[in-house]
Amino acid sequence: MPKLPPKDYIQTVSFPDEISLRPIGVVHSPYKERHGTPRQSHLRTVPPDYQPAIATIELFSDMVPQSALKDMDGFDRIWVISWLHLNHHWNPTVILPRGPRVRRGTLATRAPHRPNPIGLSALKLLKIEGLVLYVEGIDLLDQTPVLDIKPYVTYCDAFMDAKCGYVHDMENSQDLEVDVFGKQGRGRSEGGKEG
Repeated sequence: MPKLPPKDYIQTVSFPDEISLRPIGVVHSPYKERHGTPRQSHLRTVPPDYQPAIATIELFSDMVPQSALKDMDGFDRIWVISWLHLNHHWNPTVILPRGPRVRRGTLATRAPHRPNPIGLSALKLLKIEGLVLYVEGIDLLDQTPVLDIKPYVTYCDAFMDAKCGYVHDMENSQDLEVDVFGKQGRGRSEGGKEG
């Protein structure tokens, strides 16, 4: 078999100055305002009676055919990549809602105000009905645009020995913010949401 010459793809396409994305779906969540919305989809330290909120993700049929969800029901968790459309400004440093009141670099945090307001949530997939995904542990507001969904795969998505900087110290001190469990405190909500 003849050896093919190497292909230099990076030389054939210019680096983009701008990237255009279209939502593939929308979140329907019980959370209608930022105050009281959980800041993460899953936390290690929670009250014993805490139950995460249930939400749905409706995929748009003109963007995603149902066949794109084939085999997704075999996964316990999914990554939901969203556009945090209510955030229009950002700062290079932020003060976190828990822990020491010190400024941290925005890119070293999960703050929603970012240069590109992209959200990343690891949600528990409960079931799929047509183009609607039922999820648990939503940390997004109602009507949040969804950019993509990927399966959570433990061998490449979970690094239990990874160093987590200042976050490790906050988790060990169990320094929790008042609203970290959502506006309803510890109750279970059902419905839609956004991020």
